[in-house]
Amino acid sequence: CHLIGYPIAFKIGSYPFSQTGSVWTPPSPTKRRARRQCATMAAAAKENSGGGGADFAGDMEVEAYRRLFPLPYYERHLLESVRPDGRPLSSARDTSIALGAVSSADGSALVKTGDTTMLAAIKLEVMSPFAESPDEGSLAIDFHMPPICSPLVRPGRPAELAPVISKQLSDVISSCRLIDLKELSLVSGKAAWMAYLDIYCLNADGSLFDAALLSAVAAIAHLHIPLVSLNDDGRVIAVPGENFKGKTTKEVVNKDKRKLRLINIPFSLTCLLHKKHILADPTAEEESIMDAPVTVVLDSAGRLVSIYKSGGSVLAYTSTLKDCLSLTRKRVRELQSILDDALNSMEVDEAE
Repeated sequence: CHLIGYPIAFKIGSYPFSQTGSVWTPPSPTKRRARRQCATMAAAAKENSGGGGADFAGDMEVEAYRRLFPLPYYERHLLESVRPDGRPLSSARDTSIALGAVSSADGSALVKTGDTTMLAAIKLEVMSPFAESPDEGSLAIDFHMPPICSPLVRPGRPAELAPVISKQLSDVISSCRLIDLKELSLVSGKAAWMAYLDIYCLNADGSLFDAALLSAVAAIAHLHIPLVSLNDDGRVIAVPGENFKGKTTKEVVNKDKRKLRLINIPFSLTCLLHKKHILADPTAEEESIMDAPVTVVLDSAGRLVSIYKSGGSVLAYTSTLKDCLSLTRKRVRELQSILDDALNSMEVDEAE
């Protein structure tokens, strides 16, 4: 039914809708022609389905209205504090973490929040430490949005949002001190680990920063630092695991550093502000309709790390920010439990 572009009035249930509000206006010849097309399709569907065409026509009208007037469609649901999919405004989508998703990486994690999917992988390389921090390693974070993640990302053109999220991730992880970079040191002033953390967005369906941050934290928690030793020339070389058990005369540099200690774990929640409503963990469709996102980052102890607001027509008043903080604290407890379950499952698998 070719309805796109036509300001058609619909009646959904007992609620009449039109382009200008709830007042019905006489249909124009263009509207009548579109309605005849819809009636023809509905009659054909009813004949082919043996009587189920009425439901089909009703669903088709609702979907057409949703595409033509998305904001009034959502606002009708917001009045009842629910979204079109039935999810409450204050609830986030189901989230899962799969550790070790990339076998060739030193640490990796696959995170899904609703349909938003992130893959994070860490690769370690030996480098010379910086002169100002001879006893520390380094962590470099890069966020990627390949064309497969969204139809809005065109091949051959970098996504504008990718460097923004990369910068936010670097700022959050460094400011909250997720890890102690001294644990990445091998030989003071001579050798240290350089950790390259690459995060790939496989499906972009809203709240990208939240899912990217969770995948980064999960990948760092899963990171296994390989055993290394010094050869006769003073160079750092990898030591096979079986040679470490008393079968090598080489000096093992990091025998007690198989995994990093997480100091303060950051978690985030993005909320959309629309009039008097707050939508937690918005989808891509909701973000495209309501353009006032606020992202709150808290650490696992409940301390505020940062607040991002990228513009929008809605002002973030103090009471609104307090509500966003309250929703984020609830979300932090949920994400901490999900991460702990994933880490415990990994330890059980390694023990077996």
